[in-house]
This record gives sequence, structure tokens and C-alpha cells, in this order.
Amino acid sequence: MESINHTHSHHNYHPPNYKKPGWFHNLLNPLRSLVDGIQVKNSRLAHLICQVIPCCCPFERNISLFGRTVHIPALCKLNPLYDEFVGMRFRALSYLADECGEDITKYIC
Repeated sequence: MESINHTHSHHNYHPPNYKKPGWFHNLLNPLRSLVDGIQVKNSRLAHLICQVIPCCCPFERNISLFGRTVHIPALCKLNPLYDEFVGMRFRALSYLADECGEDITKYIC
């Protein structure tokens, strides 16, 4: 069986940010870099991040009206910082699991 070697350490890995062109996205790039640069180095911060940032979009749901079901799609991807927040949550989960040895199943949907 072949082994796989990763070239990055888990707690310092930041997923690639797919920045879109355009003035609006360029305006947000400093904020994106700020959120991407947040390092999770203590368990209190990691727990806070995992509690505040949901694992799945809380807005997606099905609503029944007059015998018909209306689907409201996930709106979280409309947030221009969605990828950065998901990455920060992943870093927090990785820190808790890898560095602290904690059970993170309560934070996973």
C-alpha cells in the first residue's frame, strides 16, 4: 500500500482562496486576507469559532404552504467572505482535533 505525504502542516494550512476579479471583490481582498490570517492557537478561540460559524447554512429549508412545498436554497454562499469563514472554521476544528486531541463530533453536522 502506498503512503501519502502532505507538504503542509495541518494547523498552518490555509485553503486556496479563489478571488474573483472585479472592483467589489478587490475591495474585499484586504478583509479576506485578514480573516485568512487568523491563526487558531488556543482552544477557547477554536471552540468560539466552531460555535459561532455553523457547519451548514442555517437558512436552507423546505416550507409547506397550502399543501405545496417551497424550497429556500442555501443563502450562505452569497456572503462574499463565505470561503474564508469556512476555512477559519476548518482551521479551528483541525486545531481542536490535532493539537488538543478533542472530540469534535459535536461541531459536525
